[in-house]
Amino acid sequence: MTDPVRDQYEALPYPARDPRDEAKRLIEGSPSHLLEVNHYVFAGRRDFARPFRALVAGGGTGDATIMLAQHLADRGCPAEVVHLDLSDAAIRVAAARAGARGLGFVRFVAGSLEDLPGLGLGRFDYIDCCGVLHHLADPAAGLGILAAALEEGGGIGLMLYGALGRTGVYHLQAMLRLLAPAESVAVRLDLARRLLRQLPPTNWFARNPAVGDHLLAGDAGLYDLLLHARDRAFTVPEIVDLAAGAGLAIAAFIEPWRYRPESYLNDPVLLERLAGLDGEEAAGFAERLAGNLKSHICYLVAAGRAASAVARPDDPSAVPVLRDGNVLAKGLKPGGGLTVRIDGIEASFALPRRAGPILARIDGRRTLREIHDDLAASDRGRLDWATFKADFDRVYALLNGLNRLFVTYPAG
Repeated sequence: MTDPVRDQYEALPYPARDPRDEAKRLIEGSPSHLLEVNHYVFAGRRDFARPFRALVAGGGTGDATIMLAQHLADRGCPAEVVHLDLSDAAIRVAAARAGARGLGFVRFVAGSLEDLPGLGLGRFDYIDCCGVLHHLADPAAGLGILAAALEEGGGIGLMLYGALGRTGVYHLQAMLRLLAPAESVAVRLDLARRLLRQLPPTNWFARNPAVGDHLLAGDAGLYDLLLHARDRAFTVPEIVDLAAGAGLAIAAFIEPWRYRPESYLNDPVLLERLAGLDGEEAAGFAERLAGNLKSHICYLVAAGRAASAVARPDDPSAVPVLRDGNVLAKGLKPGGGLTVRIDGIEASFALPRRAGPILARIDGRRTLREIHDDLAASDRGRLDWATFKADFDRVYALLNGLNRLFVTYPAG
């Protein structure tokens, strides 16, 4: 008996990638950006001069594998990245991409993550599992297998589909199963496009601003979204339970601001009522409030370690690092703010007056103490530590929430 999921990815490796494009750009995202991994799994204190083993479980055509491997190579880390996937066609694309970059420490293994216990691959400091568990017959069993392969103190970067943000997707999947229950790939794609062109404006999929994958990712993206052989979605509480069942806990959702009710609300009565919620309850409330979280990205660590796994800017020796360099500092006006637009929602956030000067001094090498001292010198010594730290904490709360600012600590 053939595996319909394997058959799909043999016919349409996902996402569609051309290895020649590696000469022009590095695709970066979440999970598994190395700044995120260090921040949310290793409290900003991982020494990448030490050997590091990572598994990309269900790596497809290689986006996470290539990004993580390139980041490790840029750090000069003695690393091994194992790319595991059930599609030979997808592996060929990923291997060609790694070859184009000279990433010789990436190892490619054919198989499902459900085969992991019998593959003899050992244990890993970090595991990426992006968009895979929700295609398994038993996602809980799959996560348990990954948890058993973690080294002590390691973590997992996970992406699962969001049930509320994918409103309309499963209605279309059901309609397409009726229209084309056992047709060829070409016929099913043609019928899907015909149906999309005929959707009335009241259709839930047509009204959902968060699901545009079918417009952007070609045949592979359209098939993955609407014609997948096995696909389910999760709410925040369901992910919390899934993690707990594997002996894991959620260190953070990405981007954090989207999981905070106060990102959407400013009524003080409502905010006071919500103030007593724990992080997971607040995240569930925010998911229901926003309604547009089509996927959930989170970092998982061993239960009981979630709080200590996350880096905090609590010490003058902390080194803040911006994801995209200091681009943010340009154009910021004193007392100005930032506006974010994503999946049909617009949110605006205020910044303290010193946000621009603080961001301009963040270079990934200077500690908080050094940034303060430099700012104080330019202010003729009038900027005390407490005032600086209060301003920095406001900048950090916003930009870490937007997944742009992280914390590391010098090795040793």
